Amino acid sequence: MIKKNFKGRCEKRYSDKGQGVLKVHNDIQAKYILLLENNIEIKKIQCNVLLDEKFNDNEYTTDFVCEKLNDDLIVRECVQKKYLTKPLTVKLLDFSRNYWLKRGIKDWGIVINE
Repeated sequence: MIKKNFKGRCEKRYSDKGQGVLKVHNDIQAKYILLLENNIEIKKIQCNVLLDEKFNDNEYTTDFVCEKLNDDLIVRECVQKKYLTKPLTVKLLDFSRNYWLKRGIKDWGIVINE
């Protein structure tokens, strides 16, 4: 998860399943796009999807929302392993997980750099 108006690194990657250019903000996202592109079960990729609820008065985005061939959605958040124990990271991931669970998405997960 990143803030809506993130001012850091941004790299553009072309994706057929993303129907054009997707913006990634770290190496984990860049590598995960390649995995999603090669996954035959994934039909569509959305990157940096804006959440319509605020966390601590800030707007955040989910890293990946993907549609599978059977029209089920999966949600993935990309986090460096070293940040998994940080209190803010834990709160943000919990916020994301609860946000998507309220919307009926049960396939929520974390992608780490290992």
